[in-house]
Amino acid sequence: MKKAQRKIELYDTTLRDGAQREGISLTLEDKLKIVKRLDDFGIDYIEAGWPGSNPKDEKFFEQAKDLKLNFAKLVAFGSTRRANTPAENDKNVISLLNANTSTITIFGKSWDLHVKEALKTTLDENLNMVSDTISYLNSKGKSVFFDAEHFFDGFKNNKEYALAVLKRAKDAKAKRIVLADTNGGTLPDEVREIIREVKSYLGKNVALGIHCHNDSELAVANSIAAVQEGVLQVQGTINGFGERAGNANLCSLIPILQLKMNIPLFDEEKLKALTPLSRFIDEIANITPNDHQPFVGKSVFAHKGGIHVSAVLANPKTYEHIDPELIGNKRRVVISELSGTSNIIFKAKEMGIDLSKNRPETRKILSIIKELENQGYQFEAAEASFEILLWKGLCTRDELFDLIYWKTTVEYNERLKEIYAEAVIKLIVEGKISHSVGDGNGPVNAMDKALRSALSNHFPSLEKIHLSDYRVRVLGGSSGTGAGVRVLIDHTDSEETWTTLGVSSNIIEASYIALVDGIEYGLRKERIRKDLKEISKKLQ
Repeated sequence: MKKAQRKIELYDTTLRDGAQREGISLTLEDKLKIVKRLDDFGIDYIEAGWPGSNPKDEKFFEQAKDLKLNFAKLVAFGSTRRANTPAENDKNVISLLNANTSTITIFGKSWDLHVKEALKTTLDENLNMVSDTISYLNSKGKSVFFDAEHFFDGFKNNKEYALAVLKRAKDAKAKRIVLADTNGGTLPDEVREIIREVKSYLGKNVALGIHCHNDSELAVANSIAAVQEGVLQVQGTINGFGERAGNANLCSLIPILQLKMNIPLFDEEKLKALTPLSRFIDEIANITPNDHQPFVGKSVFAHKGGIHVSAVLANPKTYEHIDPELIGNKRRVVISELSGTSNIIFKAKEMGIDLSKNRPETRKILSIIKELENQGYQFEAAEASFEILLWKGLCTRDELFDLIYWKTTVEYNERLKEIYAEAVIKLIVEGKISHSVGDGNGPVNAMDKALRSALSNHFPSLEKIHLSDYRVRVLGGSSGTGAGVRVLIDHTDSEETWTTLGVSSNIIEASYIALVDGIEYGLRKERIRKDLKEISKKLQ
């Protein structure tokens, strides 16, 4: 990789600006875990919170004093002093000092509208608030970053005043002057033009930063435009977290800067940790990952159409702008009604099975898949069901059991205000009839218990297998599909988790199909994999 001569600073504000996203509430322990992970990854600055705004952040900075960080610097965030209040007497400023970080970011108003309407003070007093706060924090040995809030809107509304705010920050010796597109409404061309004017006004030796919000879905584009104009520091959040539409997404900015713009940020192994970092933050924040998020999403290197897959098999560059493994992601092929034979071959290869494209067995499996998906099956979400389908289509096998019948009933007890469900199932297992009853808080729960009761004496290892998730999707009612609901069930055995599915116009039948496949896969997965490998050798 050709390396550029400069280094861009990465400033993460997931724990402060990102935590303002609706639905996110990070505990103190969550924040400490995230700091450690961001430091391990190699972020330059971690803005960890606003100690003057809430007790949780104040307690965080107390405990953070004991953190041993290898790379990152923790940053405390807060505002300029209040109007007509000396900095040394301002409670917010005192809280920033008490956070005991070597670097402090303060934000100040650079839009005259905010000075008049939000702060309700004079334009001159706001200038004094900026310079006094920075100078006071500098006198205490702190490295101060100044975040010019609403700068781009302020510039467009009153250029002279917005620039005067930056000049005060420069004269007070702020180490970084960060231009914020707080409302997220600025366009990339505007960003470029305004930064050029800022640099001309402040001089070449001022270190600028950029902080963009994503309200126009341009936060990443605007940040890139700023880098192209020479800013030193890029601010953002992991996965683009933040209030409203979020912030500039570091999970997109980092690979763009390094892989597209040849700006060295991380060595190869560090960069591969980007996708795991994204998913770790989602998990800690209890946010469902966006599978279609650029670069790190599960689906962004997934190929579904048969023509696409055939091309990718020949040369991945045909439909991939980067190698997904560079950022810790991976190429996937999904199976659907759009699939060609290439999809089946690729998917089978992921399981260690080599199928010939021209074999009748491959065409048979493809035909079955197309028919099932016409009924409403969707195998990209249930790879265990696909593996079972391959096994049943290619290998000689005995049935786990034969079903005689099943029945479910649901009753509501008005006196107890409870729903009672019962399932009765009758099977032939290893030549013997097994008749069991299960009860539960719903028919699927009861069916699961009845199945387990009927099979447990014959398969003791079943007790290690547990149902971990159950999902239902109502399908379209068009006569072309003939399907009513799609049920997906996750099972786990402490070593692996697998997903199976069932489709039917009856939710109980769909659940039964998914349950049986899930249990059979759990009990027989080693045999399934062994059989498929053996048949693969025979087909070569």
